[in-house]
Amino acid sequence: MANDGCPAVASASDNSVFMGRALELARMAAEHGEVPVGAVLVQDGEIVGEGWNQPVGSSDPSAHAEIMALRQAAARLGNYRLPDTTLYVTLEPCVMCAGAIIHARVKRLVYGAPDPKTGAAGSVFDIFASEKLNHKVDVFGQVLADTCGGLLRDFFRERRH
Repeated sequence: MANDGCPAVASASDNSVFMGRALELARMAAEHGEVPVGAVLVQDGEIVGEGWNQPVGSSDPSAHAEIMALRQAAARLGNYRLPDTTLYVTLEPCVMCAGAIIHARVKRLVYGAPDPKTGAAGSVFDIFASEKLNHKVDVFGQVLADTCGGLLRDFFRERRH
């Protein structure tokens, strides 16, 4: 289950800065008609990958914000393993993204809004808590949750009208 506190290795201001960038990316997704989710992967205090939801525009069901950030970081660093990184994402990851985060060996996940429909970090499933997996990810939820959730609510409200 997700820890509602902030990662001990990152300050609250770091969490705000990196989640703030993820929110900027989420807004870019919304501008392109995509569900507004943004993600930033950080290593040693530096952004090494970022992404925003693009499955509609790219006709790619795997083009979630988290996957895009992981792909960019892996290409930049020349390795599909991304140890000692923290992924900031505005929405609790789905099962697909949770699996990719684990396979990439991301150390920490910091997410904003919980996802009561498809969340895989404790809301619907808790993939990260499985004792059967060979890699553990430290999970911290509800960071800027009101802002992240508000962006999603506003997007879907506009779509319905």
